[in-house]
Amino acid sequence: MTYFDILRPPDSVMAQAESGWVGLRPAGDSWQAGDIAVETRRVADRLQVTIAAKQARLQRIRLRWLVQLQPDLRLLGDHWERGYGDLEWRGLVPERVMPWYFLAYEAAEPEGPAHGYGVRTGAAALCFWTVDASGVCLWLDVRNGGAGVELNGRSLVAAEVVARQGQAGETPFSAARALCRLLCDQPRLPAAPVYGSNNWYYAYGHGSHSSILNDARLLVSLTPLEAHRPYMVIDAGWQPEAGGPLGPISGGPYEGHNPLFPDMPGLAAAIRDIGARPGIWLRPLAAAPGERASLLLPVERALDKSAMIGVLDPSLPEVLERVQADCQMLRGWGYDLIKHDWTACDIFGRWGFQMGATLTNSGWHFADRSRTTGEIILALYRAIREGAGDAVVIGCNTIGHLSAGIFELQRTGDDTSGREWERTRKMGINTLAFRMPQHNTFFAADPDCVGHTAAMPWDRNRQFLDLVARSGAPLFVSIDPAEAGAEQKNALRAAYALAAQAQPPGEPLDWLHSTSPSTWRLGGEIVRYDWFGKDGVWPL
Repeated sequence: MTYFDILRPPDSVMAQAESGWVGLRPAGDSWQAGDIAVETRRVADRLQVTIAAKQARLQRIRLRWLVQLQPDLRLLGDHWERGYGDLEWRGLVPERVMPWYFLAYEAAEPEGPAHGYGVRTGAAALCFWTVDASGVCLWLDVRNGGAGVELNGRSLVAAEVVARQGQAGETPFSAARALCRLLCDQPRLPAAPVYGSNNWYYAYGHGSHSSILNDARLLVSLTPLEAHRPYMVIDAGWQPEAGGPLGPISGGPYEGHNPLFPDMPGLAAAIRDIGARPGIWLRPLAAAPGERASLLLPVERALDKSAMIGVLDPSLPEVLERVQADCQMLRGWGYDLIKHDWTACDIFGRWGFQMGATLTNSGWHFADRSRTTGEIILALYRAIREGAGDAVVIGCNTIGHLSAGIFELQRTGDDTSGREWERTRKMGINTLAFRMPQHNTFFAADPDCVGHTAAMPWDRNRQFLDLVARSGAPLFVSIDPAEAGAEQKNALRAAYALAAQAQPPGEPLDWLHSTSPSTWRLGGEIVRYDWFGKDGVWPL
C-alpha cells in the first residue's frame, strides 16, 4: 500500500477568520494572507504547524496534501473524547471526521502494512483528519469556544504532525500501538495495575456511608491479599448538592452536609481500615445554584439550552484556583484516586458523538479570548493534576489527546450499564478493542465498569468480566451485593486476581470486520466470546 508523505509541505493551506475563508500564499515554509501566517516547518521527525495573526480572529486552518489513494482502502480514526460504540475500520467516507489520528490499511493486501498519521498529544489546536479520493486534509480548530481566537500577534505552535510507515509482518493492531507511542512520548502511567469497585452501576447515585463500607468489605473479600490493594470508588451521589435539582450529577461546593455521607474524611479512613484504597468522583465545572454570572460560560454554546446547568468558565484564573482547591481538598480527605467527569460536555455543550467537525455552537467565547480552546482545556487539566497531587486521576468525558501525559487513567468509552446488556455490549467491548492501542501508550485505558446486577445476563456479563480482566485494562466492577452468589464470587475472585497483575494488552483479532470483536489474543492464548447468545441484538 502507498504511504502518504505528509511530513512534506502541504499542497495548499487555507485559513478561516471571522471574516471568512481565505487561501494562503506559499513563501518558503510560510503561508500568508493579510496578517495571517501559517508556518509548516519540518523539525526532526515531525511537521510543526505554527500560526500567527495580529488583528484577524482565527477560527480554523486547513492543510491539504494531494495523494494517490489505493482502492479498497480501510481507515481507522479516533474520537474527540469517549467512544460511543462507533469506533471502526471503514472504507473511504470523505466527510468522515477522524479526530487526532488515523490509520490506513489496504484490505486487498491482508498481509500488507498499516500506515499511521496523526498529531502529537497536548496540541494547542483541536485537530481532525479527512481523507477523500484525491487527498488528505488536516483541520486545526483554533477557535476560542465558538468564535475566533485573538492572538494579537502571538505566534502559537498549534500542532505537530507525525507519520509512521507500517512495517512488514506487523498487524494493524501493532501498527496502531506503535503510532500511539510516537504521538505521546511521555505518558503518565499508574505505578501498578488499577482495579477495584465502583458503586455507580448498581446504586446509580443512591448510596450512603454504610453501603459504601459494605461494598468495600465485599471487594476486599474478593481480592488477593498479597496483591496491591484495590480501589473502592465512590461515584456521584455523595456531594452536598446531590439531593438538589441536579440530583447525583451535581457539582460543588463540596464542603457541606449530605445526611447520607456525613463524614467524607472519616469514610476514606474507614475504607482504608477495611483494606481497600478510597477513590471519589467529582464534576469540577458544575456551578452551584446562585453562582455569579461572571464566572459562568454562556448557555448559547449548548445544543439543548434547556438542559444545560450553570458551568464555570475554565479560562478564568479564579475558576482554575477553585478546581485545584477542590482536588486538593479531596486528596487531603484521604482519597487516593480522583475521578473527574463531564468537563468536555460542560465546555462544548454537547456529547462527543454530536461534535463532528463543528465541536460546539458558533458565536460564543470564553471570558479570556486570547487562548484557543485547546490551550484552555490543557490549563484546566493541569490544574486538576496539580490539585490531585500524588493521587491517581481518572478523566471521564475528557479529551483523551489532551489528557495524555497528565492523567494516569482515561475513561475511553461512553457508559456501560447495570441495567441493559446491549449498552455494555455496544459501548464496553467497542471501546476496549478500538482504544486498546492507547492503553499504556497514552494512559491506562479504562473501558468502564462491569455492572453486575440482576438485570444483566450472567452468561454474557461473565464473559465481559473475563475479557477486561485478561486484557490488561483497568477493571472496575459495580457489584450489587444481593446478586453476589457463590458462582459470581468465584468468577470475581478469578477476575480480580488477573487484574491485580500486569497483563499484556489484549488484541482484538476480528476488529477489521466487527465493531464488537469476539476473537481476542489474550496473554498468548486465542479466546473466543459470544456476545449475543440466543437472543441476538435488540436495537430498539
